[in-house]
Amino acid sequence: MGLTLRAITFDAHDPQRLGRFWADALGWLLEEVRGEVAVEPSAEDPWDVHLVFLPVPEGKTAKNRCHPDLHTDDLSHEVERLVGLGATEISRHADVSRWAVMHDPEGNEFCVVQPGAGPAHRSTPAAGDHGDHPG
Repeated sequence: MGLTLRAITFDAHDPQRLGRFWADALGWLLEEVRGEVAVEPSAEDPWDVHLVFLPVPEGKTAKNRCHPDLHTDDLSHEVERLVGLGATEISRHADVSRWAVMHDPEGNEFCVVQPGAGPAHRSTPAAGDHGDHPG
């Protein structure tokens, strides 16, 4: 009997708002079950992993030790779309790939990566971001 990754769980001050952001960002479905908010892929999506948002009274206080990477063919378009949904762009970088470090509406870090689209140099990261992250 092996393990199956079934859910990635986020603590959230406002689970409904954070779940809605991630559902809209990924084009997934939002479902509320027993006070929890779950975001799950549509039936056509090959993923079988859910994002779960649990209510907690405290806000985020430190940088995440783990973060999602979202890949795209059009970095600028996706960053602009995600900002429109409530994300904040922190920095952009380039090496073999181009990527943007972002925060979701509650400050959780994530990266948007356009693989293979970067020049052979890198920008200087802002303090505290994932500047060495290759995507």
